[in-house]
Amino acid sequence: MEEEMKKKLQQSAKAIRVDIIDMLCEAGSGHPGGALSMTDVFAYLYFSGILNIDPRDPGKKDRDRVVLSKGHACPVLYAALAEKGYFEKSHLKTLRKFGSILQGHPDMNKTPGVDMSTGSLGQGLSCAVGMALGAKLDKQSLKVFAVVGDGECEEGQIWEAAMAAAHYKLDNLTVFVDKNGLQIDGFTRDIMNSEPLADKWKAFGWEVIEIDGHDLDQIEQAVKKAMDTRDKPAAIVANTVKGKGVDFMEGLCEWHGQAPSEEQKAKAIECLNR
Repeated sequence: MEEEMKKKLQQSAKAIRVDIIDMLCEAGSGHPGGALSMTDVFAYLYFSGILNIDPRDPGKKDRDRVVLSKGHACPVLYAALAEKGYFEKSHLKTLRKFGSILQGHPDMNKTPGVDMSTGSLGQGLSCAVGMALGAKLDKQSLKVFAVVGDGECEEGQIWEAAMAAAHYKLDNLTVFVDKNGLQIDGFTRDIMNSEPLADKWKAFGWEVIEIDGHDLDQIEQAVKKAMDTRDKPAAIVANTVKGKGVDFMEGLCEWHGQAPSEEQKAKAIECLNR
């Protein structure tokens, strides 16, 4: 990746992280851990130019689709969409408030730029499979990206969708697996061990690329490889750190679903600005 692009994406990732902390503090509830772990991936998706999207026309038919299956991590999606210009940043302060366009889980009927309403774990990938299959049947060239969590991979529906995507050879579908090793109650290896996770996706017929999910070069290379894959879908297993970027949140399941206080917000933003 060229240095100029990398600096741009790093700046975008930092802005997204600051907005995540700010909006969650204002809301007094929400999920910072899994939003921060996916920030570098979202910075790449929305600011590298890989997506065929237009914030001025959120509903254009031939747009690429992004489905955040782990919907509780929506602050990362909302911050990226606001940074991209889908809506004014002032809306971020209304997260989870009555009448807001920003619900506690993504709602495609309320938020410009949200391609699928999600929240019930496991179902977003099925929607992404349907989008990719529909595009194939309609001979559209659009790309579909989905983001699932490693804890979410404990859901049976994930594997039904994975099986269907391989059966229909959906090479227009790329899934990011946020492998941060934690879920709300502890380590995924203790709650329901899904290892070897990459091998499971391979066994279901997917092209699998395993990366450091915070390394922008590796993210770019993985997406390019996924785009070049033919006759099967691609899974990018992104090894990440829950709470990435905020030192007192990193690697702790306690920050799966806890909003920072004003004092913690100040410390978090100081940390992000170092």
